[in-house]
Amino acid sequence: QVQLVESGGGLVQPGGSLRLSCAASGSRFSVYVMGWYRQAPGKERELDALITSGGRTNYVDSVKGRFTISRDNAKNTVYLQMNNLKPEDTAVYYCNAALTPWGRGDDWGQGTQVTVSS
Repeated sequence: QVQLVESGGGLVQPGGSLRLSCAASGSRFSVYVMGWYRQAPGKERELDALITSGGRTNYVDSVKGRFTISRDNAKNTVYLQMNNLKPEDTAVYYCNAALTPWGRGDDWGQGTQVTVSS
Protein backbone atom coordinates (compact mmCIF):
# COMPACT_ATOMS: atom_id res chain seq x y z
CA GLN A 1 0.00 0.00 0.00
CA VAL A 2 1.24 3.48 -0.85
CA GLN A 3 -0.17 6.81 0.21
CA LEU A 4 -0.26 9.53 -2.42
CA VAL A 5 -0.80 13.24 -1.87
CA GLU A 6 -1.31 15.48 -4.88
CA SER A 7 -0.92 19.25 -4.84
CA GLY A 8 -0.37 22.22 -7.11
CA GLY A 9 -3.71 22.56 -8.83
CA GLY A 10 -5.59 25.78 -9.22
CA LEU A 11 -7.33 28.19 -11.55
CA VAL A 12 -5.32 29.28 -14.58
CA GLN A 13 -6.11 31.11 -17.79
CA PRO A 14 -5.85 29.38 -21.16
CA GLY A 15 -2.23 29.29 -22.24
CA GLY A 16 -1.03 29.32 -18.65
CA SER A 17 1.05 26.80 -16.74
CA LEU A 18 0.86 24.76 -13.56
CA ARG A 19 3.17 22.29 -11.88
CA LEU A 20 1.56 19.43 -10.04
CA SER A 21 3.34 17.42 -7.38
CA CYS A 22 2.59 14.02 -5.92
CA ALA A 23 4.32 12.88 -2.76
CA ALA A 24 4.35 9.15 -2.09
CA SER A 25 4.93 7.28 1.14
CA GLY A 26 7.12 4.26 1.64
CA SER A 27 10.53 3.04 0.69
CA ARG A 28 9.66 1.48 -2.66
CA PHE A 29 8.91 4.64 -4.61
CA SER A 30 11.85 4.18 -6.96
CA VAL A 31 10.54 0.88 -8.30
CA TYR A 32 7.10 2.15 -9.19
CA VAL A 33 5.83 3.28 -12.55
CA MET A 34 4.23 6.60 -11.69
CA GLY A 35 1.33 7.93 -13.67
CA TRP A 36 -0.70 11.10 -13.81
CA TYR A 37 -4.38 10.69 -14.55
CA ARG A 38 -7.21 13.12 -15.04
CA GLN A 39 -10.91 12.82 -14.42
CA ALA A 40 -13.30 15.37 -15.83
CA PRO A 41 -16.90 15.56 -14.58
CA GLY A 42 -18.94 12.69 -15.93
CA LYS A 43 -15.96 11.02 -17.54
CA GLU A 44 -13.73 8.08 -16.80
CA ARG A 45 -10.36 8.54 -15.17
CA GLU A 46 -7.77 8.43 -17.91
CA LEU A 47 -4.02 8.38 -18.12
CA ASP A 48 -2.14 11.46 -19.30
CA ALA A 49 1.49 10.52 -18.69
CA LEU A 50 3.66 7.96 -17.01
CA ILE A 51 7.28 7.57 -16.04
CA THR A 52 9.01 4.27 -15.39
CA SER A 53 11.48 3.51 -12.66
CA GLY A 54 14.21 4.01 -15.25
CA GLY A 55 12.91 7.40 -16.27
CA ARG A 56 11.26 6.51 -19.56
CA THR A 57 8.19 8.59 -20.24
CA ASN A 58 5.03 8.15 -22.25
CA TYR A 59 2.26 10.63 -23.01
CA VAL A 60 -1.15 10.55 -24.56
CA ASP A 61 -1.33 12.48 -27.81
CA SER A 62 -3.46 15.28 -26.39
CA VAL A 63 -0.75 16.38 -23.96
CA LYS A 64 2.41 15.65 -25.95
CA GLY A 65 4.55 18.74 -26.24
CA ARG A 66 2.62 20.51 -23.47
CA PHE A 67 3.02 18.31 -20.39
CA THR A 68 6.22 16.93 -18.90
CA ILE A 69 6.34 14.23 -16.25
CA SER A 70 9.39 13.86 -14.03
CA ARG A 71 10.33 12.22 -10.77
CA ASP A 72 12.69 12.76 -7.88
CA ASN A 73 13.29 9.43 -6.19
CA ALA A 74 15.19 11.05 -3.32
CA LYS A 75 12.03 13.00 -2.46
CA ASN A 76 9.53 10.26 -3.31
CA THR A 77 7.83 12.76 -5.58
CA VAL A 78 6.54 12.82 -9.13
CA TYR A 79 5.76 16.03 -10.98
CA LEU A 80 3.65 17.09 -13.90
CA GLN A 81 4.62 20.34 -15.57
CA MET A 82 1.65 21.53 -17.60
CA ASN A 83 2.16 24.28 -20.15
CA ASN A 84 -0.15 25.88 -22.69
CA LEU A 85 -3.16 24.73 -20.74
CA LYS A 86 -6.51 24.52 -22.49
CA PRO A 87 -10.07 24.61 -21.12
CA GLU A 88 -10.40 20.93 -21.97
CA ASP A 89 -7.60 20.18 -19.50
CA THR A 90 -9.99 21.09 -16.69
CA ALA A 91 -10.24 18.04 -14.43
CA VAL A 92 -9.20 16.56 -11.14
CA TYR A 93 -5.67 15.19 -11.50
CA TYR A 94 -4.50 12.10 -9.67
CA CYS A 95 -1.23 10.25 -9.46
CA ASN A 96 -0.88 6.51 -9.28
CA ALA A 97 1.87 4.06 -8.43
CA ALA A 98 1.94 0.88 -10.45
CA LEU A 99 4.28 -2.06 -10.81
CA THR A 100 4.02 -2.18 -14.61
CA PRO A 101 3.54 0.44 -17.34
CA TRP A 102 0.26 -1.18 -18.40
CA GLY A 103 -1.26 -1.48 -14.95
CA ARG A 104 -2.74 0.71 -12.28
CA GLY A 105 -2.06 0.54 -8.60
CA ASP A 106 -4.91 0.18 -6.16
CA ASP A 107 -4.15 3.36 -4.24
CA TRP A 108 -5.19 6.88 -5.15
CA GLY A 109 -4.78 10.22 -3.49
CA GLN A 110 -7.44 12.86 -3.07
CA GLY A 111 -6.54 14.51 -6.36
CA THR A 112 -5.93 18.14 -7.16
CA GLN A 113 -8.36 20.30 -9.14
CA VAL A 114 -7.13 22.06 -12.25
CA THR A 115 -9.46 24.60 -13.81
CA VAL A 116 -8.54 26.34 -17.04
CA SER A 117 -10.80 29.28 -17.69
CA SER A 118 -10.68 32.91 -18.67
